[in-house]
Order: sequence, then structure tokens, then C-alpha cells
Amino acid sequence: MIKTVITNPGERITEEELKKFDAEVRDAQSRPIVFDEDCSELSPAMIKAFRSASALRNRHKNA
Repeated sequence: MIKTVITNPGERITEEELKKFDAEVRDAQSRPIVFDEDCSELSPAMIKAFRSASALRNRHKNA
């Protein structure tokens, strides 16, 4: 689940909200990654292809 916090320019989140978000992130980090048919685990060849594509994209983006 993705959560979004909208703030106005110059506005900061409270310490209570920060602690809550920090706890949620730590909880999510401790959970295992679950793959399903909509999002299967990538093969080593697919990971290599994505890394290559992102490196190429970043080269053109930063030029």
C-alpha cells in the first residue's frame, strides 16, 4: 500500500506523524517480498536488461 502525505510549502509533518511513518517503514522492511502472477520474480537476464536500460536512460538524461 502506498501512502501520500500532502504538505504546503514550508509546512512540516509533526513528530508524531514522523514516528508513525518510521514505524510503518520498519514494519514493511521486515516483511518478505511476495510474488504473484501479476508481478513475478525477475530472471537474472531480465534484471540485466533493466539495469542496462536504466544506465542508458540515465546517460541520456544527465547529458
